[in-house]
Amino acid sequence: MIRHIEFSNLCNFRDVGGYATRDGRTVQWQRLYRADSLGWLAGDDLTAFRALRVRTVIDLRHSFEVDKAGRVPETEGQSYHNLPIEGRRWDTAVYHEGIGVPRYLADRYLEVTEDGVENLRTALETIASADNAPVVIHCAAGKDRTGILAALVLSLAGVDEDDIVADYALTGLATERFIADWQRRHPGEPLWPGFGLAPAETMSLFLTDLAARHGSVEEYVTRVLQVSPATIGELREHLLTEGTSEG
Repeated sequence: MIRHIEFSNLCNFRDVGGYATRDGRTVQWQRLYRADSLGWLAGDDLTAFRALRVRTVIDLRHSFEVDKAGRVPETEGQSYHNLPIEGRRWDTAVYHEGIGVPRYLADRYLEVTEDGVENLRTALETIASADNAPVVIHCAAGKDRTGILAALVLSLAGVDEDDIVADYALTGLATERFIADWQRRHPGEPLWPGFGLAPAETMSLFLTDLAARHGSVEEYVTRVLQVSPATIGELREHLLTEGTSEG
C-alpha cells in the first residue's frame, strides 16, 4: 500500500495505516488519512481526493484560518467538522536557540492537550465510529495539530512509540516545499527557525511529557478528555486488523 499520496497542491497527505500494534494487529489502510490544508484542493487534485471516498473531514484549524485559506470543497455524502484544538496562539518571539525547536514545539503541543479538550474528545469519538470512515484529519501544514491527534489515535491503537515518532517525522519530507510555498505567498517576510520542521525528538518529548503528567496517553484520553473505554474499544475494533503490513 502507498503511505504518501501525491497531489499537485498538497505537500503532506498520508495514509496512517500499516503500523503494527503491540498485540500483533495492524492499523488498517484507507481508514484514516492525515493532511495539510484541504482548501487547496481543486481540479485534478479534487478528483483524486474524491476517488479516496472520504466520508468525514476533521479540520483542526481556527475558523479564521478556514475563512482565509478555504475548506475542502463540498462532496455529496461527506461530513465536515471544524474542530479547532489550539487555544493559546504561538509566540515565536520567545523562541531562542537555547530552547531548541523540539522543546519549543513539544511545549506548544502540551498546551494543545490542555486547551483543546472538548474538540479533541469530539475528534477521537468521530474517528472511533466505523460509520465515519474513511476519515481525513488536517490543519494548515498537517504537522502540529494533525500530528498531535494522529499520535493520540496511534497510541490508543497500541502502536509502539518509535513508530508514532517516525510517522510524525515523515512530515520532514515536505519541509522544503512548505518553506518554498510560504515564501512565494509571503515574499520578504521572515520565518522563525522552526517553520515547517518536524524533528522526531519533538514527538518523543511530547509523548514522554504527556505520560509523565497523566500516567499514560490512554489515561489522559479517559480522564482528561473523558473518552469512554467503550469508545476506545470501538476505535481499535474498526481501525485494526490481524497481521502486520508495513508500507
